[in-house]
Amino acid sequence: MTSRHGRSQSAVSATADTASLTPRRRTVVKAAAATAALAGPLAAALPARAVQQAPAFLHGVASGDPLPDGVLLWTRVTPTPDALPGSGAGPDTEVRWTVARDRTFTDVVAQSTVLATAASDHTVKADVRGLRPATDYWFRFSAGGADSPAARTRTAPAADASVAGLRLGVVSCANWEAGHFAAYRHLAARGDLDAWLHLGDYIYEYGTGDYGTRGTVVRPHSPAHEIVTLADYRTRHARYKTDPDLQALHATAPVIAMWDDHEFANDTWSGGAENHTEGAEGAWAARQAAAKRAYFEWMPVRPAVEGTTYRRLRFGRLADLSLLDLRSFRSRQVSLGDGDVDDPRRTLTGRAQLDWLKAGLSASDTTWRLVGTSVMISPFALGSLPATLLKPLAKLLGLPQEGLALNTDQWDGYTADRRELLAHLRGNAIRNTVFLTGDIHMAWANDVPVNAGTYPLSASAATEFVVTSVTSDNLDDILKVGEGTVNAVASPLIRAANRHVHWVDTDRHGFGVLDLTAERAQMDYYVLSDRTKAGATAAWARSYRTRSGTQRVERADAPV
Repeated sequence: MTSRHGRSQSAVSATADTASLTPRRRTVVKAAAATAALAGPLAAALPARAVQQAPAFLHGVASGDPLPDGVLLWTRVTPTPDALPGSGAGPDTEVRWTVARDRTFTDVVAQSTVLATAASDHTVKADVRGLRPATDYWFRFSAGGADSPAARTRTAPAADASVAGLRLGVVSCANWEAGHFAAYRHLAARGDLDAWLHLGDYIYEYGTGDYGTRGTVVRPHSPAHEIVTLADYRTRHARYKTDPDLQALHATAPVIAMWDDHEFANDTWSGGAENHTEGAEGAWAARQAAAKRAYFEWMPVRPAVEGTTYRRLRFGRLADLSLLDLRSFRSRQVSLGDGDVDDPRRTLTGRAQLDWLKAGLSASDTTWRLVGTSVMISPFALGSLPATLLKPLAKLLGLPQEGLALNTDQWDGYTADRRELLAHLRGNAIRNTVFLTGDIHMAWANDVPVNAGTYPLSASAATEFVVTSVTSDNLDDILKVGEGTVNAVASPLIRAANRHVHWVDTDRHGFGVLDLTAERAQMDYYVLSDRTKAGATAAWARSYRTRSGTQRVERADAPV
């Protein structure tokens, strides 16, 4: 393998190899406007040392959206003890960023300054350009004599490069209260990732104890109430960014992130959300705008279209990656009793995004076409699940508890969009499309059939690898039974009713590692020993791959 196995608020662009550089970090919310009233929950989002020393880089550093000639760098500076996330307090502060070819910063290739302001919650981004393709770099930030931790990043291969391999960590659904982020720690420790992909639910919006934690809050949210305002969303992002395992992963490789619903509110659609009460929790438009603003402040994401996370990245001639935004444009979810999931007027993607995706898939000249979709595209029928499993599964999937064979929050609830996309793949003989999915808190390996009712006699248009949650509840957590108990019963029944499903694990938490070569795309699935333990171990569970040209999943005997 040849790999190692923009602007926002205050963002700047820079050219590398600059001469003469010298190196130098659903409850109703009654949000208080006064900083004094905010101080308690905001301070809880910071380590204790935040009120004792400043400036400081208490939320780590990160990079994202790698390009052949550049990468987006991110940090948040705490310039004074009162400049707490979401507070609006604190002076404008000049922050210097430095990029070098070595971790000791003796070979500096670029540096400049950017202004951290209260208007951007003292977050900063630097869209650094002029770097070399497929190259490791080290970066850090400095302010007022304080340096951030140093971190590694990596640029993408040149667009026309022949790339032997690509390796991506893949994660989804991290509920702070449900456990520790050991999955991030284990990915960080590998040291062989070109980048890592977060498929959504990077944060959760609920108040403390309001979202499945198996009856036990491992560590409380900040703020403790459900987040609704801009200050709330900023504070929640800040809380997450204090996690040492998340900081370690951000400092190891660039992230490629997209959002799902919990970055806003549960079951978000374009005009609202299941977990939003209009009026009592303010106007949806204001809440959505606050959530998006905080997300773009706190995440190293370079939008291609303002206000959305759909965009495309390329990794030489081996792969391109299309990331979807399946929350900003979708029609409201329906239940089978209230609406028609086949109605062509309803959309999951929105017309412009679907046309963009189809055009990109048609024009792609790479071996693999990866698509990041926050919800599962493979059809899913419940079949003859017993009542003891049907009710919790319906709860997990957001289904009517009568057990109707559909999850209307997924592509199953927007069949016109799915039919159009799969027909496009088949009609244009587009091969090697692999959907990468999160959201469902289970691990799956699926073919994506053109007609699930006649599969396997009908064709498979693509394949899909679904990763389980980092910590968020899955079936055994909901039922409060031992790990593996539910899966032993549910997995064979799910597979019997869905013949395109090669594997499903309903019970465990963990992460995936996607490894690409010209011959195959393989997902290695890893599981955690105990999500509630900071020192949880990780073990390989299964591997599945799709061979080039087959559009089918098969089991692999070992991880790469």
